[in-house]
Amino acid sequence: MDKPRRIRRVSASRPTMEGAGVRLRRAFGFGDTSLTDPFLLLDDFRGEHPRDFIKGFPWHPHRGIETITYMLEGTVEHGDSMGNRGTIGAGDAQWMTAGSGIIHQEMPKPGKGGRMGGFQLWANLPAAHKMRSPRYRDITRADIPVVQRADGVRIGVLCGQVDGARGPVQDVVIEPEYLEVSMPPGTRFMHPTPAGHTVFAYLFQGRALFCDQDNPFSYEAEETAYLELERSPWVGSEHLVLLGDGDHLVVGTEAEAARFLLISGRPLREPVAWYGPIVMNTQDELRVAFEEYQNGTFIKELR
Repeated sequence: MDKPRRIRRVSASRPTMEGAGVRLRRAFGFGDTSLTDPFLLLDDFRGEHPRDFIKGFPWHPHRGIETITYMLEGTVEHGDSMGNRGTIGAGDAQWMTAGSGIIHQEMPKPGKGGRMGGFQLWANLPAAHKMRSPRYRDITRADIPVVQRADGVRIGVLCGQVDGARGPVQDVVIEPEYLEVSMPPGTRFMHPTPAGHTVFAYLFQGRALFCDQDNPFSYEAEETAYLELERSPWVGSEHLVLLGDGDHLVVGTEAEAARFLLISGRPLREPVAWYGPIVMNTQDELRVAFEEYQNGTFIKELR
């Protein structure tokens, strides 16, 4: 490994409301997709009060994407037009490939102390796969290997590979990696990344130093932008760190611990036509999708 990744952009997640009235924070989404390609959206839906999330996400359609939900606490009850029903809880994940079309609902329930929390990531599907058969997978906490390093760094591996441990999701076209990393104070995390892949981290607890950049503001790179970040090398909670190209990354902590998602995938570099929960390649395809949803022909496959 001889080409370390450097910080390209740091941005704060922003409060927003989705579904029937769920308050959440959006790390990115519904904007320029070129920087995060093949990923479209990342939502942080942690909540302290049931009133902020209990109304959930009633029945709605998806086409052309995959939605990946990862839970920290509380539960989400889900169902879809293929007849799937289930509940995911703390440490569980759900990987749903909408493909040609699926209608589903996601209804959060509080856990201990009335809290609920997790993340939802949207990954784009390439044109050749947008109308594939839908697929729906629940991944339990027991299915997700956890790597415990000698210095106390802990890595949960939903997909990808760390120190020989391979995640349960292995057959996705964008070749993704999805890790949850917990770092005690005074530790260092180094991880190889495929050159050419999009890589970002979402820090949701504590503070961390990325890429050994003691003064990241002196680093000049194409489209470098630091948004809503104090002039400090330390990245705080609820911030997204988008990294430039390279074959590995380094993260460090000092006095504080840190927890973050580390996500990567192969860019598609295809045109994006996007409106709400449907993502296609052209405006004509998008128009057809909404016409089919209105006239009842949206669902192509039933169990």
